[in-house]
Amino acid sequence: MTTAIEALKRDLEGLSIEDNPAIVRQKSRDFYWYSPILKRQLDHVTADLIVMPKSEAEVVRVVKAAFAHGVPITTRGAGTGNYGQAMPLSGGIVLSLLELDKVKSIRPGVVVAEAGAILEKIDGETKTHSGQELRLHPSTYRTATIGGFIAGGSGGVGSIRWGGLRDLGNVIRVRVVTCEAEPRILDLTGEDIAKVSHAYGTNGIITEVEVPLAPAYDWVDVLVGFDDFLDGAAFADALGNEDGILLKNLAVIASPLPHDYFLRHQKFIRKDQSVVAIMVAPFAVDALMAFTGRWRKGSVLYRSDTASAEERKGLPPVYELAWNHTTLRGLRVDPGITYLQVLYPFPHQLERLAAVTRLFGDEVPGHLEFVRFDGKITCFGLPVVRYTTDERLEEIMRLHEENGCPIFNPHRYTLEEGGMKQTDETQLSFKREADPKGLLNPGKMIAWEDPSYDYKSDKVFLFKGLEQAGTQG
Repeated sequence: MTTAIEALKRDLEGLSIEDNPAIVRQKSRDFYWYSPILKRQLDHVTADLIVMPKSEAEVVRVVKAAFAHGVPITTRGAGTGNYGQAMPLSGGIVLSLLELDKVKSIRPGVVVAEAGAILEKIDGETKTHSGQELRLHPSTYRTATIGGFIAGGSGGVGSIRWGGLRDLGNVIRVRVVTCEAEPRILDLTGEDIAKVSHAYGTNGIITEVEVPLAPAYDWVDVLVGFDDFLDGAAFADALGNEDGILLKNLAVIASPLPHDYFLRHQKFIRKDQSVVAIMVAPFAVDALMAFTGRWRKGSVLYRSDTASAEERKGLPPVYELAWNHTTLRGLRVDPGITYLQVLYPFPHQLERLAAVTRLFGDEVPGHLEFVRFDGKITCFGLPVVRYTTDERLEEIMRLHEENGCPIFNPHRYTLEEGGMKQTDETQLSFKREADPKGLLNPGKMIAWEDPSYDYKSDKVFLFKGLEQAGTQG
């Protein structure tokens, strides 16, 4: 690989390139260390160099040269994903798109931005322009890129109202560069968006996106406390179905996690309290308070609209207590934990949740994110796991599935093992067309690497490139 890398560097003279091994290693990682399994598998992974194009034309130049020399390319935004989806398993190039950060146009209900634009920056410009904001964003809103969100994400803050990225209408257009001898630039719309959304950059490099906007609000953060986690879940389930109360996020976190992990909010929370964390539009606060008043078991612990300046000082927004930030805050307190990703299917979400809650107790403290899924309000789980062994972690996942709660496995780095457990023929077919040499993010699509792989075998797929990653040259 050394010879190919040196030749590639000569071809890319004039572009922004980093080959200092320490910096390359740092920029080759994401938040894979949320998983003790991935930490062991991926800790040594590094690229050979980082390339930072400043335009789509430079992206095309990089891809053309990499194709000619057979050098793998792993596209990266801010590296905030948590299961190795942006890790260069075969070395080669990490293509950082952070310099492609322009908001190109804003109109009623729509923004067009380059893939490296930070979500918070996009909202800053759309709010200033016309009082609009993104429908959806992850809890890493302040650092994540729009291209990375679409390539690696599935939903997040806003999903209680708008569903997930897979839902038609939540992404309008995606512009991608193919990895061929003469790279093509394609604008994908409608059904074609599924070819590259949540595909980890395995079959095209996203350079520009067009996504819908919603009216912007100064969202009010509210924490409601419950003595029992399942009472909090029932409250949130009912609240999510109150169509007149406009919410942007609705999470439930079991005790003792809120008190132990949310250190700046700790003064509002007892150790034995479970917490419902809410983002609500200002005009809907009174309705939320009336709704909460019907639930004798719940009590309002905190409201950002009535808290004093001293109380609000230094507090993170509620969305930074939710989604993957719950686990992140937990890992800072207790590095021995990990987490799961669970679906509690409608219409039996509360019964399924109760079953696994009773089964595991404090070994798997609950964390729910209520969402609109296929048009119905239900909840995803991002429960914390007090990790002991790989075998027990696998058993916990198996028991969830036996109790009717599907797992989207965050301890696997491939597209299929993370949730689909089958080949996505649409994405595989597009990869054959757009990446004929298989240079884009190798190792993440089992269907490409091992077409005979048996998804029912219960065997873990291990990409052979991991054996060489970080040692090539």
